[in-house]
Amino acid sequence: MRTFLFCLLAATLSAQTPGREPQLSLDLVSSRVQTLAEQVGPAVVQVLTYGFGPADPDELSLVRAHRGNGSGVIVDPRGYILTNAHVVGMARRVQVLLPQASEDRSRFNSVLKPSGKLAPAEVVGMDRETDIAVLRIDEKGLRHLPIGDSEQVRQGQLVFAFGSPFGLENSVSMGVVSSVARQIRPDDPMIYIQTDAAINPGNSGGPLVNAAGAVIGINSFILSQSGANSGVGFAVPGNIARTVFEQIVKYGRVKRGQIGVVAQTITPLLARALQLDRDWGVIVSDVASRSAAESAGLQIKDIVLSIDGKPVENARQFGVNIYQRAGDTMEVAVLRGGREVKLKVAVLERPKDPDRMYSLVSGEQNVIARLGIIALDLDEKVTPFLPPFRRLSGVVVAGRIGVTADHGSFQNGDVIYEVNNQPVGSVAELKAVLAKLKHGDPAAVLLERSGQLQFIELEVE
Repeated sequence: MRTFLFCLLAATLSAQTPGREPQLSLDLVSSRVQTLAEQVGPAVVQVLTYGFGPADPDELSLVRAHRGNGSGVIVDPRGYILTNAHVVGMARRVQVLLPQASEDRSRFNSVLKPSGKLAPAEVVGMDRETDIAVLRIDEKGLRHLPIGDSEQVRQGQLVFAFGSPFGLENSVSMGVVSSVARQIRPDDPMIYIQTDAAINPGNSGGPLVNAAGAVIGINSFILSQSGANSGVGFAVPGNIARTVFEQIVKYGRVKRGQIGVVAQTITPLLARALQLDRDWGVIVSDVASRSAAESAGLQIKDIVLSIDGKPVENARQFGVNIYQRAGDTMEVAVLRGGREVKLKVAVLERPKDPDRMYSLVSGEQNVIARLGIIALDLDEKVTPFLPPFRRLSGVVVAGRIGVTADHGSFQNGDVIYEVNNQPVGSVAELKAVLAKLKHGDPAAVLLERSGQLQFIELEVE
């Protein structure tokens, strides 16, 4: 495939133009790819992480030290690096291996060059919904790459994936854009650039660049039955990565708007079944009680025509427009009963992400083995990541482990207040209450979830 691609490319580029000599050859194409690698390579780093993760089933401990590696790309001379959130999500310590400077490499004649400098990195912020994280290192004069306009990416375009697959630093692979906008789940606001460029474990967080050396995507994941590259890789589009980067640098997080509706893309089948006035666009399928949408007058089965005069064609487009408008007011035009209605809707900022609490997990002391959870005290360190709660003390669920976790009883962000009528105000108190129970004893756990109190019943492990 690669040989055929090169031959096809060379044949195309060297095609005769009447009255002119051939301008490009296969050797020249190869030379330009080499130049591109030399241009991009110095801005690509290996990301090394150290933290805690679930232990293997045959280990005595439920949590073990974990080392990981991924890739990243320097996008700002101030030391800012883009990578994937899943690369650094559970890390307690992050380092980046910088490529050796070209002037230093030139001092060595061997084809095997020494590694570059290892530098500590700060996690400025991360966004799990887009799988983007921003790191920063205290280094000056760094080579960096521009983030390109992913809206200009076209199917069939040549692209290059840089990174450290399987820990092999400074690797490059070539392919084409298989799809410019692949949606993994219906109506999901996230889309990806699909490519057949070889992407493997360790490539995560590295750049997908175009022939000009601009970052058009951040390599994120693959679809494969074997776990290795099968030619179906996905990258977060550059425009999405840029927006996340700018917000994290400015606010420390991504601010997303919400109005309290569920919107779906209209299909021809849905239009026929509901006898709608049009067979494309967006229909409102739910309006939350006491939400901004309800206050503005939005109704179930409204067909959304536009937002601030801009036509809305699908649910993803509708969602993206709302996400980007936190704190604003927008005009939504809907089709209702055959006539157009215009409504002013306030866009509120969405609640904060409880997954960010992982950064506070320090090890074995946070493990509640008998409930199958990782927990934190509800204190001033945790509350910035969470919405307001009814009580001022309790135990926050930060993750799930072990067999009990498979039941799905607990969710990240739950706050435990009592076990069998015994109040618990800290992780230590929760462990003390559970220590009095025998294996198989019933436990009624009173917790708060999404502003509501409820009991979780289970048998203690």
